[in-house]
Amino acid sequence: MGVQEDQTMPSAVSTARLEARISTDLHAMLKRAAELQGRTMTDFVVSAVQDAAQRAIEQAEVLRLSLADQECFAQALLSPPRPSPALERAFARRDTLLRTE
Repeated sequence: MGVQEDQTMPSAVSTARLEARISTDLHAMLKRAAELQGRTMTDFVVSAVQDAAQRAIEQAEVLRLSLADQECFAQALLSPPRPSPALERAFARRDTLLRTE
């Protein structure tokens, strides 16, 4: 699969070319699906790839919690536990290190 910058069409929107080798069966399937939706094959493929890319990014970036986990998270934010002695020592050490006086 290769990506090439398209420099033949001067426009405000930059475009790139994407090429991929696919089986003839997949090509026929894509062509049929595009025809069923009344779209060009290019439009169909670009739209499908964009949707898939958005889903992949969302799955990687969005944290989904069950209702029980949401409640637990909210409770921890609203009523955090008291800092442990080790955490209190770490904050004291941090304060000492950050003093510039």
